[in-house]
Amino acid sequence: MFLTRQEERILAGEEGVGRQRAMELLVALGKIYSAERLVPISSAHLSGVSYKTIGDGGLDFLTEMSRDAKVTVKTTLNPAGMDLDRWQEMRVKEEFAEKQRAIISAYDSLGVETNCTCTPYLAGNVPEPGQNVAWAESSALSFVNSVLGARTNREGGPGALAAAIIGKTPLYGLHLTENRLPSVIIEAEIGDGITDYSLLGHAVGQKIGTSIPFFKGIRPGVDGLKTMAAAMAAAGSVALFYVEGITPAASSVDLKGLETVSIGRKEIMAAKNSLTTGKEPDLIALGCPHLSETEVTNLASFLDDKRKRSDAPEVWFCTSRTVKTWCPKEVAVLERFGKVLCDTCMIVAPIEGIHSCTATNSAKACTYLPGLCSQKVVCDSSERLLEAVF
Repeated sequence: MFLTRQEERILAGEEGVGRQRAMELLVALGKIYSAERLVPISSAHLSGVSYKTIGDGGLDFLTEMSRDAKVTVKTTLNPAGMDLDRWQEMRVKEEFAEKQRAIISAYDSLGVETNCTCTPYLAGNVPEPGQNVAWAESSALSFVNSVLGARTNREGGPGALAAAIIGKTPLYGLHLTENRLPSVIIEAEIGDGITDYSLLGHAVGQKIGTSIPFFKGIRPGVDGLKTMAAAMAAAGSVALFYVEGITPAASSVDLKGLETVSIGRKEIMAAKNSLTTGKEPDLIALGCPHLSETEVTNLASFLDDKRKRSDAPEVWFCTSRTVKTWCPKEVAVLERFGKVLCDTCMIVAPIEGIHSCTATNSAKACTYLPGLCSQKVVCDSSERLLEAVF
């Protein structure tokens, strides 16, 4: 892989140990994937934030990197294992909270924006079409590739951090135009709810794996796009998709000779039934990916004239701090029925041992909750799930 003189100096350690380690990682990735060179990036988004998922090893790595390295581009952060202010209300143990705060402190020392959201594109990190970026959160990188038209590979946390420190990433994969072409047409016939799009994403992800789908027959808005992207990335490894008449590059791609797969109500119900493994949830968790301003507003409108039952299950509404500040009146309504939590989500929080059955409208969450959180799962629309609360 070709390196400029400055890149060679960084690799030789002339700009510090932290930058050297970052460059070593980028060079290793570049060689693995036969990248010709590094390309500049405009932003990064990092995973590997919750103490639950990275443990002491991850904390030690971040602490060491933060001693003499800084990110050089706009860099945002994925959800942590707890709401940084309301962790005690989540029944998070003090030892976990202490380690989680240390992780956030290390990222802060690195110059990362510690906003802790899986929807950074709703909170100020919005790349321009065609820009190269290094994003690590599976649903966010799919959204940024598909809806915003920027370019990123399916980065891991350390690789994205290395790219953020150097300001460059290896040129391979989805950074190259020839690798961004659709490979299968999805003819879809579904409802227009958020859960419908989430279940569609799950069914498609299971069906096509790592292929690049081109959707016909659907008209998702931003929330439908983000929840579909999340489900496809969790059930398969879809990092880029097209929607006819919706995503910006859909009109410019060639569909000749592509296989067509039909997904309808039968497949959607099969996806829902396969994800549901429990019956009576003790936690209802919404916001995977994090709730948008529109979703918060719609949920508040739905709940505003209701009264909470005394024996209702616990409810979490997970969103970003940015969105929470935008709609204080709606947040106040939601707080009558549950907790509006920031910085975290049900997947990366230590809910195992506290809860045993979690209900959610997110196919992504349903995919991960059994393994990561030892949960039985109930999958349904937010409106149906919240009927248990009022």
